[in-house]
Amino acid sequence: MNEKTSVLRPTDDEARQLARRLISEAPHVALSVLEPTTGWPSISRTIIALDEDGVPFILVSALAAHTGALKTDGRCSFLAGEPGRGDPLAHPRLSVQAQAQQIAREHPYFSALRDRFLNRHPKAQLYIDLPDFCFFRLMPQSGSLNGGFGKAFRLEGQDLVGRA
Repeated sequence: MNEKTSVLRPTDDEARQLARRLISEAPHVALSVLEPTTGWPSISRTIIALDEDGVPFILVSALAAHTGALKTDGRCSFLAGEPGRGDPLAHPRLSVQAQAQQIAREHPYFSALRDRFLNRHPKAQLYIDLPDFCFFRLMPQSGSLNGGFGKAFRLEGQDLVGRA
């Protein structure tokens, strides 16, 4: 018999909660975008917050390469979860595939995002009002959760949105 057994566990509420916690507790994430001129993936670090619906969002400058990439192609991914002591692969981490949606300064939702972002990152007060900054909501499409050794899950976008 040639049955393939999946290494993925069935997604359950514990996995959803862990995934949401990894996003909500992350002060920053590794953000991957597609470089517009070459199509190659490019990665950077950005600080993150959650909107009132639990959707992650980032504040970016027009000077940053990832901003132009997101404006050209909103497909992106981010990695949340920090290694602790010992083996870095033994600690939970979450890779999320997302669709970025720009929230310009003129958008009615901008003010609420600004308040939430400053609540999470008070030092951003230094640059948040500069004219080249805007927000992008990162609407999760799917995710891959590694909750530790032997604890791998595939999650849908709706599994990743909401409060931990």
